[in-house]
Amino acid sequence: MLLALALTGAGMACAAESHSSREITEQAGVIMDFEPSPAGSYKLYNIKDAPDGKVLDTDGKARSLSEFTGDKVTLLSFIYSSCADPGGCPFAYLVFHTLQNRLEAHPEFKHSVRLVSLSFDPRRDTPEVLKLYAGDSGKDDRGVQWDFLTTTSLHDLIPILDAYGQDVYFDVDPVTRKPLGTLSHVLKVFLIDRHHVIREIYTTAYLSPDVVYNDILTLLMEEGIKLP
Repeated sequence: MLLALALTGAGMACAAESHSSREITEQAGVIMDFEPSPAGSYKLYNIKDAPDGKVLDTDGKARSLSEFTGDKVTLLSFIYSSCADPGGCPFAYLVFHTLQNRLEAHPEFKHSVRLVSLSFDPRRDTPEVLKLYAGDSGKDDRGVQWDFLTTTSLHDLIPILDAYGQDVYFDVDPVTRKPLGTLSHVLKVFLIDRHHVIREIYTTAYLSPDVVYNDILTLLMEEGIKLP
């Protein structure tokens, strides 16, 4: 299983490098029929404070989620590594990988932007599994930080999901009513500013690398950070 996860991650990374923003969204069955507004030409309003919670990093160290949602503009997604829905977690991975590469073209973004993927499948997504799933994208020497997080149990996870409004359903066999081992969820990605405030929430229909990139730049401009 671990080898399969590693190969899947590598394949998604290669796909992200060879596809345009429009092709990535179309791959997930989404057609973007609009052009993103130029960065800084609009305002992103405060939605709510980013909730905190107890998480584990890929080294198994206990951390607070708030450590990953402040001081930098943060893009946060809820994922699980065994998701096979092309419009779900694999799509989010492609978008995040594309953004990481695009942002890393400008070294000045290293201390201004981070990406975070938080698993809602703590039973299977142990820190070791997530480290493998992250691959090169999660390495400390990357130009733009991408953290992969999990929790010790559902006891720690559920309050985080509830606070963010991320619904997750455990699929069951309709006859036996036993869990099938798969999860259903609506993909949500949260854009959080440097002050722990959620400024945008994306679903699949609007999760375009171009749209998110311009939104990130808009928040950086709001903070007076000089852009390339």
